[in-house]
Amino acid sequence: MIPEDLRYTREHEWIRVEGGAGVVGITDHAQDALGDVTFVELPVEGAELTKGEEACAIESAKAAVSIYAPAGGKVVAANEALEDDPGLVNTSPFGEGWIYKLELADPSEIASLMDAAGYAAFLAAEEEQ
Repeated sequence: MIPEDLRYTREHEWIRVEGGAGVVGITDHAQDALGDVTFVELPVEGAELTKGEEACAIESAKAAVSIYAPAGGKVVAANEALEDDPGLVNTSPFGEGWIYKLELADPSEIASLMDAAGYAAFLAAEEEQ
């Protein structure tokens, strides 16, 4: 399941651009690899992030991983529903399981991210290794 309207990173984050903002989460592939998500450390609203910088972290029964900013900007919202129900990342990774919203500093950075076809090819290449 790789939605066509998103852009993807090599670290398995996605971003959906809505005007001058981006909604960020992790892919279905990433949540599946993590297993049951038990905790999401949300980024601080107002934090300024650069592309590739650690934004927050997710913990699961299997591992703890960092979530990186797919583009630079200011965190304008965090999905507080994940504090009470971190499993939303598993059950709805592209919907209710979004992690944070970013006011994009430079929307042109999105062009450097993979589209759905590029991400599918990236996953196929990863599986071959």
